[in-house]
Amino acid sequence: MALRLPTQLATRGTFHHHHNNSRTATTTVLSWRRTLTPDALPIPSSTSLTTKKSHVQQMVTCSASGSAQAVNLAPGTPVRPTSILVVGSTGTLGRQIVRRALDEGYDVRCLVRPRPAPADFLRDWGATVVNADLSKPETIPATLVGVHTVIDCATGRPEEPIKTVDWEGKVALIQCAKAMRIQKYVFFSIHNCDKHPEVPLMEIKYCTEKFLQDSGLPHITIRLCGFMQGLIGQYAVPILEEKSVWGTDAPTRIAYMDTQDIARLTFIALRNEKVNGKLLTFAGPRAWTTQEVIALCERLAGQDANVTTVPVTILRFTRQLTRFFEWTNDVADRLAFSEVLTSDTVFSAPMMETYNLLGVDSKDIVTLEKYLQDYFTNILKKLKDIKAQSKQTDIIF
Repeated sequence: MALRLPTQLATRGTFHHHHNNSRTATTTVLSWRRTLTPDALPIPSSTSLTTKKSHVQQMVTCSASGSAQAVNLAPGTPVRPTSILVVGSTGTLGRQIVRRALDEGYDVRCLVRPRPAPADFLRDWGATVVNADLSKPETIPATLVGVHTVIDCATGRPEEPIKTVDWEGKVALIQCAKAMRIQKYVFFSIHNCDKHPEVPLMEIKYCTEKFLQDSGLPHITIRLCGFMQGLIGQYAVPILEEKSVWGTDAPTRIAYMDTQDIARLTFIALRNEKVNGKLLTFAGPRAWTTQEVIALCERLAGQDANVTTVPVTILRFTRQLTRFFEWTNDVADRLAFSEVLTSDTVFSAPMMETYNLLGVDSKDIVTLEKYLQDYFTNILKKLKDIKAQSKQTDIIF
C-alpha cells in the first residue's frame, strides 16, 4: 500500500545570484515549486519559503535565466583531457572516484573544505588537494584553473541547510564552470528525484539537473539508487557486535551498487562521446528490501540480528512532530526522505541498455551477495586471527 504524505504545501523559493567581473557578467534567477497532498501542518514563520494552503497537483518547476556567459578575450591555453577536479572527494562515492581516476592515469585535483583534520589520505594516494567551499562562491574559480572535467559527487553535511551546498553552492559551481569553459561536467543525482518533489534533497537534485542542462555545459547526469558501502555500518557491523539493527516494516526495494562499480562505469561514460548530454541511471543487479538485507547479513555472519523494527507510522508521526519546531526543520526535510524509503517504492532501473551503451558486461557488476560475502569473510578471518594472537600472548599467573 502506498504511503500518503501527511502535508499539503504549495511552496515557491526564489534565489538570486549575481556574479560580475571583467570576464563574466551573469544574473541568474532560480526557482522551484513543490506541492504535496492533504492535512497542512504549520511551518516555522522564520523559514525563507513562503507557504500557503491550496490543493494543487504534485509538481516541480525549475527555471534558470542568464546562465554564465564567458567572454572570449584571448585564446585560452588548451588543458589536458586527463585533468579533472573531483568535488565531494572525501565522501563514500567521491573517494572511489578519486582512486579510480588515479589508477587510470588521470591528474586528479580534489576540492576539499578547509577543516581541522585535513584529507591527507587523498594526498597519500597521489591527488592534489585544494581548499574551497561551495557555500563561498568566491573560493571556486581558482580550483578550476587548468581543469578539463569536473566530477561532482558533493552533498551537504547533515548539520547544514540542504539548499546551502546542494542548491546555491552547485549553481555557483556550474556557473563558474561555464564561465571558465570547463569541457565536461559529471553530476551525480538520485534515482526518481523527479517523482518526489516533497523531499527537499530530491527536489533540489532534480532542479540542479535542469539548471545544468539549461547552462549549455557539456555534461553527463548519473542518477544513483543506493550504495552497498552504506549497508556495512547500518547492518553488518551492528550484527557482528550484537547491537540493535534498525529496520522498517516497509516493502521498499533498493538496487544497491558497489561504489567501485559506479566509479568504473563513470569513467567509461566519460570517455564515450555517445553519452554526452545523456541522463543515465546506475542500479545494482537486484533490488532488496531491508528485511532481505538483514537476513543475508545474518546468514553470512552466522548469527541472528537483534532487529528493532520501526513501523512506518512512527516515522510519519516523527516527521509531523518535527515540523512544529523551527530548530529541527532540516531534520524534518531529511525525514521526508525516510517517508519515500518507507513506501512501496522500488529504487531500481533496467540496466541492459546502459551496459550496451557503455560496452560493459553485466557479469562484471558486483552483486550484493558477493560484496557482503567478501566483507564477512575478511572481517571474520581478522577476528579469528586477533583471537588467536590474544591467546598466544595471555600470561597465566
